Amino acid sequence: MDRVKAGDIMSFPVLTIRPEATIRELADVLGENDVSGLPVVDDEGRLLGVVSEEDLILQDAELHFPHYIQIFDSVIYLESIRKFEERFRKALAVKVRDIMSDEPVTISTDATLREIATIMIDRDVNRLPVVDEENRLLGIVARGDVIRGIAALQALDEKNEKGAEA
Repeated sequence: MDRVKAGDIMSFPVLTIRPEATIRELADVLGENDVSGLPVVDDEGRLLGVVSEEDLILQDAELHFPHYIQIFDSVIYLESIRKFEERFRKALAVKVRDIMSDEPVTISTDATLREIATIMIDRDVNRLPVVDEENRLLGIVARGDVIRGIAALQALDEKNEKGAEA
């Protein structure tokens, strides 16, 4: 699996969206193109974040105030207040910049298929933007690209085994 690199399996050019796009525009682009997420880029093509269907769905989900206990004059939250604040911010969003994840997990073109698969599983992400040293978006690797890469490797290995037997 180390023979296949991100540069070999990434999709490009990549459908992107700007941070100033509205939530409605984002929903339209996702729906019209049948994709579940998009990289958010600036005018120079630098990756600023990623936005997904989940970010949109959070806008319609009920907000639950974190459970807490009060001891004397102190409030102790039993759940993450940071997570609540993030969901609250996204619920009130009107622009893509307000709901995007601004610290996306990225890879370089040299990332191996094994590294890509591991990152996707460990970080629970469906797509990985491929960027250069200046954080410019070069392509994207989705789970489907990983599956196709694994299948191509297995087919190549089978072909090589048959050739060695002959």
